[in-house]
Amino acid sequence: MALDLFAGIPVTDYNAALPWYEQLFGRQPSFLPNAVEAVWEVAEHRFIYIVQDPVRAGNALVLSFVDDLETRVAEITRRGIGPRKRETYEGGVTKVSYQDADGNEISFGGGPG
Repeated sequence: MALDLFAGIPVTDYNAALPWYEQLFGRQPSFLPNAVEAVWEVAEHRFIYIVQDPVRAGNALVLSFVDDLETRVAEITRRGIGPRKRETYEGGVTKVSYQDADGNEISFGGGPG
């Protein structure tokens, strides 16, 4: 059975948020379902999307674990976005968090080795 996962991030102003997310992900959206929603496929059958929803904006928490955390962080930094917070937990797992203009937290994590 195929399984698709969509994680939504509500934003106040879609047109203002879209360029920031293109910088964060390093590319344009994978598809645009409508005039106020953009979707990025971040892994096979795994999607993160933004949607204009001012009432809910600023409350999203999204975490993606990646194999290449340091490379990913360096690439995002080169594109002009710095992390808001970096945490290392017992056992060496690291979480690097970014925050959009609404206060939504988008994080990438990775383990040791």
